[in-house]
Amino acid sequence: MHHSKPAADPEQLKKDFWKALADSPFLFLQRTGESDTAVPMSPQLDKDANSAIWFFTHKKSAFAQLGPVTATFQGKGHDMFARFDGTLAVETSQERFDQFWNNFVEAWYDEGKNDPDLLFLRMDLGNAEIWNGDIGLINTAKMALGMYVEPAAEKQHVKETAL
Repeated sequence: MHHSKPAADPEQLKKDFWKALADSPFLFLQRTGESDTAVPMSPQLDKDANSAIWFFTHKKSAFAQLGPVTATFQGKGHDMFARFDGTLAVETSQERFDQFWNNFVEAWYDEGKNDPDLLFLRMDLGNAEIWNGDIGLINTAKMALGMYVEPAAEKQHVKETAL
């Protein structure tokens, strides 16, 4: 017997995604197509910036090459899973740098804010696939995380699978 419940609301799922990301200190980041670069990273989030996240890293890291990256993420309690892509660029805003700098970050850099090895990056977010883990149901939504949502993403990309 197949009864379907209403499809997940992509806007609500997007809100849930940001909340889950804010509640978790890590995500897995890799250069797109280079799985051996995948490492846990601590994203820095701004509640008013819903098209980018930030990272502090070292100039020797693979991410110093900038360009396309893919992140995977698992929410606390396995209630949310996501894969999203984006593009890394060097963030030049001192305001952003100061906003996100904290003791946890400082512990990684011998010379603190002035460490010559320190690299501050912005990931401009692209498309995402989000799984909302519910008992017996998984709602999946494909969406654009950036500010500009392509018309294709407005169409219903939401499908559900009864387990």
